Amino acid sequence: MSLRPVKKILQTQPTLEGAGVKLQRAFGFGKTKDFDPFLLLDDFRNENPADYIAGFPWHPHRGIETITYVLAGSVEHGDSLGNKGKMTAGDVQWMTAGSGILHQEMPKGDPNGRMHGFQLWANLPAALKMTDPRYQDIPAKEIPEVTDDDGTKVRVICGDFWGKKGPVEGVAADPSYLDVSVAPGQRKRLKIETTRNAFAYVFAGSGTFRDSSEPRAVLTESGIDPNAAPVYDVNNHSLVLFDRGDEISVQSGDEGIRFLLVSGKPIEEPVAWYGPIVMNTQEQIRQAMADLQTGEFIKHR
Repeated sequence: MSLRPVKKILQTQPTLEGAGVKLQRAFGFGKTKDFDPFLLLDDFRNENPADYIAGFPWHPHRGIETITYVLAGSVEHGDSLGNKGKMTAGDVQWMTAGSGILHQEMPKGDPNGRMHGFQLWANLPAALKMTDPRYQDIPAKEIPEVTDDDGTKVRVICGDFWGKKGPVEGVAADPSYLDVSVAPGQRKRLKIETTRNAFAYVFAGSGTFRDSSEPRAVLTESGIDPNAAPVYDVNNHSLVLFDRGDEISVQSGDEGIRFLLVSGKPIEEPVAWYGPIVMNTQEQIRQAMADLQTGEFIKHR
């Protein structure tokens, strides 16, 4: 076993406005190499309905897959192919946009007004950019959860882990997507394939992804001022990018730690990115925009 060291630990960006929804963006500003095959991770978490009720009205996607994971509240969705449904706490939707789809996502809070979820974008290789769109809607009850002897809990959304297989299948990036909770004061090692890029996104509790004798908050670097000194700040949600190796080590703090652990095989292809459309060349982007203007964006009927 070789420990996969931390490559970078970054503070999430300040609150952004996405179609009227306030959210925090962990990554997704055009730098794709470190996270390949993943493009973007948004954390939408609010307790004030005014911050999310506007939702994400009709918008296009082409060339990517979007993964939505709801922790609190609900998200009603519909698309140009006639699919519609509602995701509630614990549910996952894996949408392959492929050749093109128009859809909308409208969040609603729980009885206390809380809304919390994540959306991850995964790139598609050139050979699958124009594949037919499809959905995988996974209810919470179908997502396996395994608990280790030390109290560590893992929800396996995609991939194989500790003898459990996640229900999401047939995804181009062949990813592993885990929701990991480590009990207070525990040190845990988790396996990751050496050929994959991997990151963790901490969204509850505190800890460190380095060998350490004393639990502490995750070290974060300012996303606003790159020259600012790193600080230990438990209140900032942190993105941890790992270097090569076949396992990670996490030491939880006094209140435990919960994080998404995501890995995938790099595609290593050129990326041309314009909003919700991600292709390989600028010419393909121009064609997608022309298709939107002429009503030919939806290829699959």
